[in-house]
Amino acid sequence: MSAARRSGFTLIELLMTLAIVSVLAAAAFPLSEMSARRMKERELREALWQMRAAIDGYKQASDEGRIQRSANRSGYPPDLRTLVEGVRNAKDPGGGKIYFLRKVPRDPFADDPALGADRTWVKRSYESPAEEPREGQDVFDVFSMSTKTGLNGVPYREW
Repeated sequence: MSAARRSGFTLIELLMTLAIVSVLAAAAFPLSEMSARRMKERELREALWQMRAAIDGYKQASDEGRIQRSANRSGYPPDLRTLVEGVRNAKDPGGGKIYFLRKVPRDPFADDPALGADRTWVKRSYESPAEEPREGQDVFDVFSMSTKTGLNGVPYREW
């Protein structure tokens, strides 16, 4: 009888093990949430960098005369899709296109999966003030629609 008793676990040992595992799981859950949020923030940073670099590249090409524009236009792209679809190179006699993005990245904090990637961003036109950004006839800057605040304490809309 004593050999059979020593080979198994007591109920108290099993409950203590379960309690320890529960405490460890409860401590690990917030860490995994924090890791996922950091990953989304990294994606947001990269997406903003890519799009802003593409917008600046479009403006530079416009200033260099590689993109035709009318006198009343700012030289910034009319929308984000233009950066992907490309524009005719005015200096290329063959009529080639200039492309600035392979695809418009999606805002990682966008809640509506039905929205297209280009509609997940707030766009600011060249004519609108920084304090009150609004859309217009061109895209001067983009930022997140999210009302959340980043881990650094800065709202995502201000990144």
